[in-house]
Amino acid sequence: MLTIFYDGNCPLCKAEMNQLQQLDLNNNLSLENIHAEDFQLRFPDISPSRADQILHGQLATGEMIYGLDVTCLAWKTVGKHSWMQALRWPLIRPIADIIYLGFARYRHPITKLIFRNEKRCETGSCQPRPKKEKG
Repeated sequence: MLTIFYDGNCPLCKAEMNQLQQLDLNNNLSLENIHAEDFQLRFPDISPSRADQILHGQLATGEMIYGLDVTCLAWKTVGKHSWMQALRWPLIRPIADIIYLGFARYRHPITKLIFRNEKRCETGSCQPRPKKEKG
């Protein structure tokens, strides 16, 4: 079991969690919104502000993992995006982690730039606006 502590206020994050949930046929993932009203009551050892800065995950053993380690393990758990495991290779890992931290820090503006309308993502099915036809 992998518990993922994600930013439920981020449309892109919610969309990814919805995809993972749909693909998790064996119920190996537990998805926890760090902004849920009872989050601190249920998870007093997880700092929502820290989890807002970097994705947190907890293995069944209680061990915490962070950032791309969570993302890569989540997709591996549901049997998708096997290419992501390359992000954990020793020579690629440090660079990928730096890029991830930059993305995590600016994920809200990036989401707005990509989707240009957060409300389109509230259902968890974020789609870029269709391109306008010329003419």
